[in-house]
Amino acid sequence: MNFIITATLNAIKQIYNEEIAESVINLQETRKEFEGQVTIVVFPITKISKKSPEETANAIGEYLVENVEEVTAFNVVKGFLNLSIANSYWLNLFNNDLLATDFGKTKSNGQKVMVEYSSPNTNKPLHLGHVRNNLLGYAVAELLKADGYEVYKVNLVNDRGIHICKSMLAWEKWGNGETPDTSGLKGDHLVGKYYVIFDKEYKKEIEALITQGQTEDEAKKNAPLIKEAQAMLLAWEAGDDAVISLWKKMNGWVYDGFAVSYKNLGVDFDKYYYESNTYLLGKDTVDEGLEKGVFFKKEDGSVWIDLTADGLDQKLVLRADGTSVYITQDLGTAQMKYDDFKMDQSIYVVGNEQDYHFKVLFLILEKLGKSWAKGLHHLSYGMVDLPSGKMKSREGTVVDADDLVAEMIDTAKQKTEALGKINDFSEEEKQELYYNIGLGALKYFLLKVEPKKRLLFDPSESIDFQGNTGPFIQYTYARIKSLLSKANYQLKVGGEQLSVDLSATELEMIMLLANYPTELSNAAKAYSPAFLANYLYEVAKLFNKFYHEVPPIVKEENEALKQHRLNICKITADVLKAGTAILGINVPERM
Repeated sequence: MNFIITATLNAIKQIYNEEIAESVINLQETRKEFEGQVTIVVFPITKISKKSPEETANAIGEYLVENVEEVTAFNVVKGFLNLSIANSYWLNLFNNDLLATDFGKTKSNGQKVMVEYSSPNTNKPLHLGHVRNNLLGYAVAELLKADGYEVYKVNLVNDRGIHICKSMLAWEKWGNGETPDTSGLKGDHLVGKYYVIFDKEYKKEIEALITQGQTEDEAKKNAPLIKEAQAMLLAWEAGDDAVISLWKKMNGWVYDGFAVSYKNLGVDFDKYYYESNTYLLGKDTVDEGLEKGVFFKKEDGSVWIDLTADGLDQKLVLRADGTSVYITQDLGTAQMKYDDFKMDQSIYVVGNEQDYHFKVLFLILEKLGKSWAKGLHHLSYGMVDLPSGKMKSREGTVVDADDLVAEMIDTAKQKTEALGKINDFSEEEKQELYYNIGLGALKYFLLKVEPKKRLLFDPSESIDFQGNTGPFIQYTYARIKSLLSKANYQLKVGGEQLSVDLSATELEMIMLLANYPTELSNAAKAYSPAFLANYLYEVAKLFNKFYHEVPPIVKEENEALKQHRLNICKITADVLKAGTAILGINVPERM
C-alpha cells in the first residue's frame, strides 16, 4: 500500500501546498461494516488542512479517485477516509507477489539474537510449566529466524546446588543402587523420585524436632537430612571425588531423560551452558563494579549496589565471605554469552516470578557500561494451571511433561478414530498422525495466548477439530491438500485473464494472505507467537468460509477462474504450513 501513502502525500501537497512526513499517514484495514479495503486516518492531517476531518477526508478522497487508477471509490466516516481498491490491483498483487517463490521469506537483517529457554533443574523431570517455557522459547527463536535474524538457541542448565544434592543424598540412602535400566524409569523420572523422597523424609524430621520443642524455623535448619545435604554441597564444591562421581552419574541419567522429552516436544538448542561451569563467574564483574564506583563495600566485606534512586532497593552482589549470589553468577554468565556470540539482542524466557530479578540484572549491566545491555530482554510469561488446580513439584503432584505428551497423543487417537476417516492408513501413518495432532493441539493451545497471561490448560478442549485450535488448522491444511490432489494442481498464473469480479470473500482472502509477512514481522517484534497463531486461525477460518461459498472448484468450467481459485488454495496451504512450522507444529498431508 506504499502507493496510497505516496498518492496521499501528493494530494496534500496539491490541495494544501504543504509537504509532510510519510510517518503522518496512518493506513488501516477498513472495518468490515464499511465499504472499502483501506482506511486513511485523517485527524493528523487536519493540522495542515485547517478544515474539519470530514472536509479534509472528502478533499483527499476526490483527489485520489481522480488521480490514482487503483482507487475506484471512497466514503467518509467522521475522520476516517475509506478507499475502495480495484479488483485488478488485488489480482496483480496476488499473481506477482503472493505466487512468487520468495513470498513470506525475509532477507537477513545482519542482526544476531540469542534466545535462552528451558533452563531446567537436574533434580526432577520437566513439568507443564517447562512445556510452556520450551514451546514459547522455540517459537520465538523460529519467529526471529523467519524475520531475518541469525538466531542462537541456548539452554542454561541448573545442574548444581542444594536441590541437586537432595536427590543425590536420598538416592544414596534409599536407592539400593537402582538405575534407569534396572527400574525401567527415564533417568529424569528416577532422580525426581528421590527428590520427592527427600522432601517426605525431611518433613518427618522437622515434625519430630518440633515435637521436641524446636520452632519450625529451627527444625528446618537443624534436621539431620538438610545438614547432610549442605555438607554434600560443600564436598562437591571442594571437589570430593566420590560426590563428583555420584553427581556426574545422576546428572547423566537426567540429561538422557531430558533429551527424550525435548525430542518429543520438538525443541532443540545450539548450545548448552551449565551452572556447574558458570557458578564462579561474576566475581571479576564485581571487582570491575567496585573500581567504577557502581558497587560499594559494607563494613563486613559484603558488596552491594544501591538502586533506590531507580525505584528499586539495595542489592547484594557478593557475600561477606566472598561467595556468589545468583545475581553474581548471572552477571558473569551474561558477559560470557556475549563474549561467545557478540549478539545484538539476548532474550531470557523465564516465568514472571523473576520479573524483579531481571530488572535488577539489566540495570546493573547498564550501570557497568556494557554496550550490549540495552539489547537484553526478559520474555516474562504467566503460570499454566490445569482445571484441577496449581502444580506443586516437591510434593510429587507435578504435571509431568512426558505424561502430558502421552495423554495428548492418546486423546488425539481416541478423537481421530471416532471420526472414522483413517481406515486406509498404515499403523505407522496412524501413530504419526496421532502424534502430530496431539502435539499440535498442545502447542497451539499454549502459544495462542499472550505470553504474559496466566492460562488454564484443558487437554480435552485443546483437541477439537472446530474452533480456535491446532487440529482445526491442521484439518484445514489437509483438506486443501486433498483438494489440490483431486484437481491435479499445477501452479499457473491465470488471474490476470479474469473478467469477473472477485467475491467479497475471495477479496478478503487475498488481503488476509497478503498480510502474512507483516503478521510475521509484528509477531517477531513483539516476541509473541500468539500474534502468528491467531492470524493462522483467521486464515483457516476464512478459507473454510471461502470453500463453502464458491461453487465446487474442481468442477469449475472457466479455466482461468478455476486456476485462480486453486492458486488461492495453494497459497493458503503454504501460509498455514510455513506459519505452523514456526510454532513447531507439523501439519499432516492427510487426516
